[in-house]
Amino acid sequence: MKDNNKTFTYMYSAKQQEEVKSILQKYIPKEEDKMEQLRRLDQSAESRGTFISILVGTVGALLLGLGMSCTMVWEDTLMLPGIVFGVMGIVGIALAYPLFISITKKQREKLAPEIMRLSQELMGEN
Repeated sequence: MKDNNKTFTYMYSAKQQEEVKSILQKYIPKEEDKMEQLRRLDQSAESRGTFISILVGTVGALLLGLGMSCTMVWEDTLMLPGIVFGVMGIVGIALAYPLFISITKKQREKLAPEIMRLSQELMGEN
């Protein structure tokens, strides 16, 4: 008897299969597991402090530059305002890191209950 049910199957190479899987992963809705939530919360504790301290430090550096410019270029007319701007810039630069520490500490205190809950759930699973 002849076999009339001939089928053809094609298998992709390992490299192509990995590429297909990586493309498929982009379209499958992703559920965030507890470890990812914990990492995201930990990262968010520092992000606000980082943003504000960079902003304050940058504005401080610009004020310091403006003050230096005023005192060096326009010595006659803008010496006193240049000194004031320079001191304000130095204060802004000096406050950037303590501001980061303070904001991050407050954010960590705010997020501590949620992080503790997730940590306990993760430790209980293992």
